[in-house]
Amino acid sequence: MWKMQNAEYIAAINRMKQEKNAVILAHYYQTPDIQDIADFVGDSLALAQKAACNEAEIILFAGVKFMAETAKIISPGKKVLLPDMSAGCSLADSCSAEDLKKFIAANPGRTLIAYINSTTEIKAMADIICTSSNVIRIIESLPENERIIFVPDRNLGSYAREKTGRDIIIWDGACHVHENFSAEGIIRLRDVYPGARVLVHPECEYPVRQLADFTGSTAGMLEFVERDKNKTYIVATEPGVIHQMKKINPEGKYIAAPAKISLTSGNECNYMKLITIEKIYNCLKNEEPFIELDSELMAAARKPVERMFDISKIPAGSR
Repeated sequence: MWKMQNAEYIAAINRMKQEKNAVILAHYYQTPDIQDIADFVGDSLALAQKAACNEAEIILFAGVKFMAETAKIISPGKKVLLPDMSAGCSLADSCSAEDLKKFIAANPGRTLIAYINSTTEIKAMADIICTSSNVIRIIESLPENERIIFVPDRNLGSYAREKTGRDIIIWDGACHVHENFSAEGIIRLRDVYPGARVLVHPECEYPVRQLADFTGSTAGMLEFVERDKNKTYIVATEPGVIHQMKKINPEGKYIAAPAKISLTSGNECNYMKLITIEKIYNCLKNEEPFIELDSELMAAARKPVERMFDISKIPAGSR
């Protein structure tokens, strides 16, 4: 059976974007070819902002399901496409609404902050949403005596508690990629590359964060690389972001931090990598699969997302 080449898919995608008034939003963890075809590439906070502020009728999300659902929550009047509905998230899946209700009942009187890496049901239960870019700002916007539940990431939660000193009870969930970085492996790499800067995402475990020259979101890492202009970086996050690092500081050498457990794709996110150029082509052509959410659930989830926008000084924009 005849199969189109990547360049043919890309040409067809670009044509359909114009014809259908569609925009492609892609996360930094997507493959380079998808990042390059996207209208906007960013981290979760920037992608949420872009989903709120665009004139497109169709949003095609090159990312995972919770991201596409967030776009639909923010822009309920738009058609939101996800090229592969099985592109899930181990972190989002680690916290169910039923279990969280029991957790809240056992810890009453606390403000619930939910990381954006969560399901729509969890967002609808939250008081405020946060991302790894703004988690400290969100927490510090609350009164100092505010008692908090943070879900679902235990590592981002512990990082935020360390930085703010606040009374935070943390849900026991984690990202299977970020938990798999090896502190011992990073130490060995630093011996091989003396002077290398270690960049660590706050979803990583405490021993890995202790080795960091910089801890922050993917967007924060890119800002660091742009201003730092060092020669060598050890990168402890999903290695898709290295594509953008090379664009910002092409003279740098970027080394993906090693894993504790050898996976078939190293420390790549197998869910993110389910999205391909061919799937984007078919999805845009057929305008499916698309995100469908209950209207009342979306309205409930939208409130804490908009509270995040307000605290982060992000304009809600046109919907």
